[in-house]
Parts: sequence; C-alpha cells; structure tokens
Amino acid sequence: MKRLQVLKITKKVEYALIALKHMSVKDGQTLTSARELCEAYSMPFDTMAKVLQAMNQAGWLTSLKGIKGGYTLSSDLSQISFMQLTRAIEGQEAANVCMGNKGMCELHGTCNIVTPVTQLHKHVTSFLENLNIDQLLTSGPTLPLPAWQYEGKTDGI
Repeated sequence: MKRLQVLKITKKVEYALIALKHMSVKDGQTLTSARELCEAYSMPFDTMAKVLQAMNQAGWLTSLKGIKGGYTLSSDLSQISFMQLTRAIEGQEAANVCMGNKGMCELHGTCNIVTPVTQLHKHVTSFLENLNIDQLLTSGPTLPLPAWQYEGKTDGI
C-alpha cells in the first residue's frame, strides 16, 4: 500500500531539524560542527553547512570560526515555529500550484476547488506557524539515533 504524502518536507529542512535536535540534547554550550553532524547522520557536508549558516543568519545559532569551531543554540526552540524554520532554510513557501496562479495550472479559470484548496492552505499554514520546534522535536517517542561519539559515549544521544 502506497503511503499518502500530504506535506512534503525538504531534505534541507529535515537536516535543520536533525541539527537542532542534536544540539538541543547537548548542554546548550557545547559546540557542534557541520562535520560532526554529517558523520553522525550520514548527510552531505555542503548542504549541512548551508543549513547551519541559514540558521545562524536567522539568529538561532551562534557560530565560532576556526579549526575547533562550530555552532551552539542561541535561541529557545519554543520560540521558533516550523514555518519560520522552513522560510529561513528554503525561502518563502511556494504557493500551491492550484491557488489561482495563472500559468501554474491547466485548470486555471475553470477549476471549481480553488476556494477549498485556498482554505486548506490557510489552515495548514496557520498550523505550521503555531507549531514550535520544541513541540515538534519532543513529541512522541524518541527513535534510536545513529551511533556516534559524544564525550566518549557511543550509545547515542
């Protein structure tokens, strides 16, 4: 049975969430490097570096440059909404292709569901604007994370 995909989260947003979760479990002041994250979670370095830079520019991380540099959280995750995170990483969310945009849909001008889809988009956007990252990352059971070394531990975070 094929799984229905209602909301698509980009890889970059997933990487941002992984990085924020990883950093939030640390004491808050321990530096986390892009390389550390990439090795722990098998992610591409260039993409992770760009994601961390975007979160730093948004003011959610503090960076320390240099060979022993890295990032620490500088914001309370309960003050960052999922929508803010998505916009910081990806830019403004793309409008649904059937939101009445000329040239975006072959049914433009004849479609009979523009209003319901517009309402759905508003509800989903409102939900994502009110869902903070702390709620998202702490809800439900924590799944096992990949093995990595943190202060000599190899049993995960």
